Amino acid sequence: MQSPPSQAAGLVLTPRQKTQAVAMSCLGWAFDLFDLFILLYVAPILAHVFFDSSNQMLSLAAVYGAFTVTLIMRPFGGYLFGRYSDRHGRKKTLFVASMGVGISTALMGTIPTYQAIGIAAPALFLLLRLVQGVYMGGMVAATHTLGTESIDPQYRGLASGIICGGGSGVGKLFASLIFVVVSALIPGPAFNAWGWRIMFFSGLASSVLGLFVFKRLQESPLWLALAAKQHEQPSARGKQISALRGGFVGITFGCVLLTLTGGGLSYLTSGYLPTFLKLVNNVPHTTLGLILSASAVCVSLASVLSGALTDRIGRRRGMLLYGGVSLVSIPLLYLGLSHAHAIGAIAAYTIALSSIGTFCYAPLVIVLNERFPTEIRSSGTAISWNIGFAIGGSMPTLVSLLATEVGLLPATLAIVSALVSAVYVAVVLLMPETKGAMR
Repeated sequence: MQSPPSQAAGLVLTPRQKTQAVAMSCLGWAFDLFDLFILLYVAPILAHVFFDSSNQMLSLAAVYGAFTVTLIMRPFGGYLFGRYSDRHGRKKTLFVASMGVGISTALMGTIPTYQAIGIAAPALFLLLRLVQGVYMGGMVAATHTLGTESIDPQYRGLASGIICGGGSGVGKLFASLIFVVVSALIPGPAFNAWGWRIMFFSGLASSVLGLFVFKRLQESPLWLALAAKQHEQPSARGKQISALRGGFVGITFGCVLLTLTGGGLSYLTSGYLPTFLKLVNNVPHTTLGLILSASAVCVSLASVLSGALTDRIGRRRGMLLYGGVSLVSIPLLYLGLSHAHAIGAIAAYTIALSSIGTFCYAPLVIVLNERFPTEIRSSGTAISWNIGFAIGGSMPTLVSLLATEVGLLPATLAIVSALVSAVYVAVVLLMPETKGAMR
């Protein structure tokens, strides 16, 4: 392990440093989601570009399958980078992971089409998705631990909402704005032919962020305190970590289920809405980007509020409330959206679905952090989060396969989202209150 900084220099953060830690964690999370949502926004186009497009729903399912491949690799990346983060610090992990995510995303924009190189096109696309997934798992290992470990205990639910849900909303907003600008500058057939590549090239923004911003962050004070302690007693570290990991298997399983369902609801709403609005409501590109941009802003606000509410009423009570609202409202809103024709009504339904879809998602970060001690927090939360999202993120693929035609999408989404909400509520009922448990 590296020699830790002095306690006087590392354990007490100024208010500005605390704010910077949460803000940069939020941006790191945003660029992680930004790179994912780039794919979701151009999924119907990629179905024709990288896959045999003779069957629309099968090719679309293949694109979502490539999306799922990234999520499947995230647990592996979470394990590797999580252990590195617990041993060497959150800051170094965040820097390396952000560089890897940006470069692998940009390379996707260079792949020739299926018509040009045949089966090699989807093979290269899937390979880069695998690589991207490893680095994204690393982003999860460092972003939220750095932010929540740096903020005062009474504001950790708020920080969770800012980092997790707010970062998600900012990432979606960035992706939406890029989509609006690129589709406006390169409209119609040109966007479908080559303009979509610019979307992937914009992923380099996360690498730039890692290069110039993350290196200037202060390290987590909780991790520095642990590092100082372990530096004084290095022989006890291995036995302590092994004992901790063995005792948290059951907790990890519960956290996986919680993340699977909470994240699944986010993907069933914000994640699937770009495709739904194109295929069911036939919304034009530029209008779609504007609607999704407004939706992303509302997602950020809803996330911050829902995270902050758990600081007042407790994590468990808040999440039960959010699960119940999702169970009732998301199916009804999807059915209503399928019959909406006016742009104003479509926008209202989209904003409502996206905002409610983030309610269950926003508190996940702090709950997972409060379930694991500092010694294994990065690895424990990264493994739980990434496994849960690998499964929860497959919900769009499942919906595309179950809905054998476009007309069945609304009912399929209503049924699947109701089932996922019900499981979320059941998992929350079985877990203890975690507020104040972080140490």
